[in-house]
Amino acid sequence: MLRSSLASLIVDLNLRRMLRLSSPAAHLSRSSGCVFAPRHSSHKAITFRVQRCRPHHRVTPSFSSSSYPPPPSSSSKVLTLPTVLTLCRVAAVPLLVATFYVDGWWGATATTSIFVAAAVTDWLDGYLARKMKLGSAFGAFLDPVADKLMVAATLILLCTKPIDVAVLGPVPWLLTVPSIAIIGREITMSAVREWAASQNGKLLEAVAVNNLGKWKTATQMTALTILLASRDRSVGWLVASGAGLLYVSAGLSVWSLLVYMRMIWKVLLK
Repeated sequence: MLRSSLASLIVDLNLRRMLRLSSPAAHLSRSSGCVFAPRHSSHKAITFRVQRCRPHHRVTPSFSSSSYPPPPSSSSKVLTLPTVLTLCRVAAVPLLVATFYVDGWWGATATTSIFVAAAVTDWLDGYLARKMKLGSAFGAFLDPVADKLMVAATLILLCTKPIDVAVLGPVPWLLTVPSIAIIGREITMSAVREWAASQNGKLLEAVAVNNLGKWKTATQMTALTILLASRDRSVGWLVASGAGLLYVSAGLSVWSLLVYMRMIWKVLLK
């Protein structure tokens, strides 16, 4: 009788130990610090009651911030209003080329109007990006590309048709020399800025746009507008002033390039 009682007690203890180790409550008790003790009900179903629980080991759900991406900000959008204006400036280059070779007064008027509109949007997209805080990385990349495309296309177009000067007659090289200086400067500065962006921050500050570059751009846009408008015979007297301003712009381009190179050289020597 005593043997059977001991045997049943040992079996009962082993059964309780197995249930405690294999049950989900046992895993929960290890992670949360709570101890669950099994007990038998009248229907021989195993239930659990909490004996003690350490409050500093509470199980609380945690949410990782990496699971939920942050909402997109307005500056991260690609097609902002300034960027759309810049894209329109790029799309206007083929129209400029098409209208340049149209004979008649309206061809020169259309070409000049397209160039003036492009020059206005060049200022407007920068103003809107600063005022409305709509700047983006794509817009910062595309804006100088659109400017260089428009200026280079206009210079090449003007070089294909020599302008008649009242005293000298047709002069093929009149616009070729400043055009080479301006386009060569833009290519060189693009390469220099790309190289500076891959280096330290001091080099990038050295090639930032300065007042000399702004004066160069202003005279360049004015000169090209005058030269495009002077293709009409009724305003042919503007050729001399347009050509003179273009040479001034070319001189400012070379000067600004030398200033940038001197600043870069100073940074490299430090």
